[in-house]
Amino acid sequence: MQRPDPKSFDRYFNTAESGMVRGNHRFYVNYLFEGIDFKGKTMLDIGGGDGMLSLYAACSGAEKVICLEPEIAGSTTGTSAAFQRTASVLGQTEVQLLPSRLQDYDPGDGTFDILLLHASINHLDEAACIELARDREAQRSYQQLFGKLSSLARPNAKLNVVDCARRNLFGDLRLKNPFMPTIEWHKHQSPQLWARHLAQAGFDNPIIRWHSFNTLRSAGRLLLGNRVAAYCLTSSFCLTMEKRPEASAGSLAHAG
Repeated sequence: MQRPDPKSFDRYFNTAESGMVRGNHRFYVNYLFEGIDFKGKTMLDIGGGDGMLSLYAACSGAEKVICLEPEIAGSTTGTSAAFQRTASVLGQTEVQLLPSRLQDYDPGDGTFDILLLHASINHLDEAACIELARDREAQRSYQQLFGKLSSLARPNAKLNVVDCARRNLFGDLRLKNPFMPTIEWHKHQSPQLWARHLAQAGFDNPIIRWHSFNTLRSAGRLLLGNRVAAYCLTSSFCLTMEKRPEASAGSLAHAG
């Protein structure tokens, strides 16, 4: 079993927090993965970008991590090379970065204890995401995607979904959000809607947490970590769910 290495942790945070306020990333990953024990576990990071969260899981004791990032296929941005350099610095060999979409990924007989979609759930099928609340074809597309996701999850596997909700004060006023100026709000959906569709695929126990600014630490979470404050700021959320045990897979969950 892979055990966390304190020196590896230090190297990880030195790398992850390069150029930012010290402690911000540490606070964020502690919040993001609250209640998750990586020791000896496997994780699938879907749309994982440069793989930093995958590397965090490995540094926390995960024995195997797969990071799917389709944009590195034929990319000239150097993402893959940067990942390999960081993995080498951290001494991590448990993380594999693959240029694959969820739709195309073949794990063989492998399943995972932890599944992460960090700012990627809407990109699984962006056109379908836009119309998901009202279009049957869009709903069928995500039913297939979430069915694939469910097939990759072991019973009681943890699922973390991080994204922005569709509604935001600035978006509703047709103004540029000063905190997230590039977000196209119509290309996102609410965590409640995601939870309902994921429940149909076999995930239960939805918990929705609303983000505040990491620089404000715990006080920010206490004062601004709610739906109303998030709507006025970034509308960022973290939705956590669990894969239903196979014995009760026939039952349906209802998320509010």
